[in-house]
Amino acid sequence: MNERTPAASNGAAGRPDTAGGRILAAQGLGSSDDYAMQASPHRFDDGGHFRLEISGVERLATLEALLDEADAEEVFIHRVVAFGAGATLLDRGELKAFAELAAEREIDVVACPGPRSGWDSGRQVMTPEGMYSGRRVRGVDNLRFLLDDYLRLFECGHKGVLVWDEGVLDILVKARAAGDVPADSSYKVSVYTGHANPASIRILEELGADSLNPVGDLSRPMLGAIRQAVKLPLDVWAITFDSFGGMNRLWEAGEIAAVAAPCYFKVEPGDSEGAMYVSWKEPTAQDAAIRNKVRHAKILLELAERTSPGVQASPARAVVGGKA
Repeated sequence: MNERTPAASNGAAGRPDTAGGRILAAQGLGSSDDYAMQASPHRFDDGGHFRLEISGVERLATLEALLDEADAEEVFIHRVVAFGAGATLLDRGELKAFAELAAEREIDVVACPGPRSGWDSGRQVMTPEGMYSGRRVRGVDNLRFLLDDYLRLFECGHKGVLVWDEGVLDILVKARAAGDVPADSSYKVSVYTGHANPASIRILEELGADSLNPVGDLSRPMLGAIRQAVKLPLDVWAITFDSFGGMNRLWEAGEIAAVAAPCYFKVEPGDSEGAMYVSWKEPTAQDAAIRNKVRHAKILLELAERTSPGVQASPARAVVGGKA
């Protein structure tokens, strides 16, 4: 995973030959975004170019609604991002039942821990300008709270977790190597780390990230340049909630997968994270939103097949709607 992928040389056709470009090339990076949009040579282990991911699966009832809709639409959702409001807010019984049901249906889960910027007394990150400082963990006490919440998730049967601080990623990878956390635990780096270029994403891969969500508005040439530098799966928004820009890239998904494979397509329509990621409201509205996301995921599959017939989704791992 951490082996560097050689990028195209600075002298490649269409790449500007400047002193800055030569520095990039000497360090294994392209000197421009990939305007040629070269096909990615990488795939998931099962041969797929892309997989489907749905976020905002806040509780067990939401997962049950997702599975019901997926069966009705005969579409397999490969991965869910769960407990966006924070896994701390769910009791151990529900966390265990969620993990068991997902495992039974062979769906990967990325669980979001609770402790984060804004949970403690620090207010800078919550201000209009302070938010640009990013969602890094504030102080050692909060590092400890966060690690204990990860351990609680692992104890309840969850393997995949979300990480939004590079230092925390380093701690978790070292803990995995030392046997302090499960050997099969995996770490998805959140979009809230704000990474958007090959140089920074390569650092995260070298730290041991298992997948990474770059910012949501990268063009295909930008994503292609990232793919030339790294091998880890990229988590790419196909539909973004309105507060994050509201991009809709369903028609572009097949062409994105051609240059960015392997990638997870995040299907996340909605008003805002604040509206979607809550675990204390009645589940009716969340269930309706999740069902809509499943339908959009099915449309993505249809459009990708229409525009890019050589680009394939990873096969379903389990039966959906009576079909494998």
